[in-house]
Amino acid sequence: MRAVDNLRPGESFDVVVVGGGHNGLVAAAYLAKAGRSVCVLERLEEVGGAAVSSYAFAGMDAKLSRYSYLVSLLPARIIHELGLRIELRRRRYSSYTPLPGTDRGLLIDRDDLDATRASFASIGAGPDAEAFDAFGAELASLAAAFWPTLLEPLPTRSEARRMLGDDELWRAFLERPVGETIRSRFANDLVRGVVATDALIGTFASLDDDSLLQNICLLYHVIGGGTGDWDVPVGGMGAVSGELRRAAERAGAHIRTGAEVTAVDPDGAVFYRTAEGESRVEGSAILANVAPSVLERLLGDAGEPTPGERMPEGAQVKVNLLLSRLPRLRDAAVEPAAAFGGTFHINETATQLERAFEQAAAGAVPDLLPAEIYCHSLTDPSILSPELAASGAHTLTVFGLHTPHRLGAGAAELQAAVLASLNSVLAEPIEPLLLRDAHGEPCIETKTTADLESALGLPGGNIFHGALDWPFLDDDEPRTTAAERWGVATRHPRILLCGSGSRRGGAVSGLGGHSAAMALLEDGLDRD
Repeated sequence: MRAVDNLRPGESFDVVVVGGGHNGLVAAAYLAKAGRSVCVLERLEEVGGAAVSSYAFAGMDAKLSRYSYLVSLLPARIIHELGLRIELRRRRYSSYTPLPGTDRGLLIDRDDLDATRASFASIGAGPDAEAFDAFGAELASLAAAFWPTLLEPLPTRSEARRMLGDDELWRAFLERPVGETIRSRFANDLVRGVVATDALIGTFASLDDDSLLQNICLLYHVIGGGTGDWDVPVGGMGAVSGELRRAAERAGAHIRTGAEVTAVDPDGAVFYRTAEGESRVEGSAILANVAPSVLERLLGDAGEPTPGERMPEGAQVKVNLLLSRLPRLRDAAVEPAAAFGGTFHINETATQLERAFEQAAAGAVPDLLPAEIYCHSLTDPSILSPELAASGAHTLTVFGLHTPHRLGAGAAELQAAVLASLNSVLAEPIEPLLLRDAHGEPCIETKTTADLESALGLPGGNIFHGALDWPFLDDDEPRTTAAERWGVATRHPRILLCGSGSRRGGAVSGLGGHSAAMALLEDGLDRD
């Protein structure tokens, strides 16, 4: 294994990876295992990018997944091939959604079909229970068709349609705005919203947007593992990135942190800056584990946006909390541990989602912010010290929708909006339940799109590095090179995308890194 801090100026490698996020580590591990010399340059002092864990609150022994937090799209094959010691835990409860303004809510329990049907009836949505099961079967058909393709070269649109083998399903989910499909399947506004949120996580769009960005987002959210389940990584996201680093270094990859890449040359030179000064390395191939717009800047090709061009923009806010206990619910029929044991939806009826989008598009923070809550510590208490866990303490992660970067809203304003929305559906305010850190401050932190841009280099705070793409090529798109077939090509033959900006990027999946590594090994771009 190479020494981590032993880079020599001008040293040459088969592959230089720009950015040590989880995809870059996946690519490095695969390529190093294949016998290629690999160098990873990471600007921050730790690898992992958004997939990291941190002690967010001074003096509190709680290690939170600070940015990304659940795993669905990471294939078991990548875990097996790289020898990763990762445990992912399934949650019993799918979701709980309070009916706004009432003391009732919808609890979807994977292990109790009768209780789930009774819960549908309790909110006046009895007929939608059967429709919900049928909708799940449709999503399962999509997963069965698309999930096996994600570790192979991209199919064409025509090939993907044939693989699905259901023209009606194809039209409903891949040709028409998903809002139409949801309204045709469900009558209840709350049920429509529960289904719709997977189309809007990290994507600023109406359910009826003709761009179909919301449809693409939905597809990726429901095909993971062939089931669509979003699992809890034991030990937090940092455990995932830690294992990826271990695999890459064990295979012989050289990882240098605190190395900020300042420029990239299409001929293979990568210039970077450390505390010791300026330096460079050479690569027969360069993998860009940064957003495409960041790569353009490093190449010196960035300029003013052309008229009508949309720059990358995130549309979410994330709030991490450490509580003395779970809050009480208005719904006495549901235990808090069940409600927070899956995804807790806040003010996410279909009507509320659309109203929030319209308000944000008009330039205002939504008056009732749609959001989703996840409680890591219920499924995996290992992120808490034994003392904190025994005290009844819990973490909550709140992910707010429809807060686009263009609003320029600050952390204080968005945090207040999140707490107000959350309090509107609880039986008690959340603020008194916040534990205090070593400085006497409440244990709450808010990460906005501006924070993601400054801390992680994500343009506009876009968690996907840009707009998501379908996991297939249009029939007329080029497929001459391996990079094109794997969805990682740039206009420079020696430079490939390997992050969330690649064709099947987005989420903690490793797919961008896997695709780039496979393209190099297939096409021989890693050798002169």
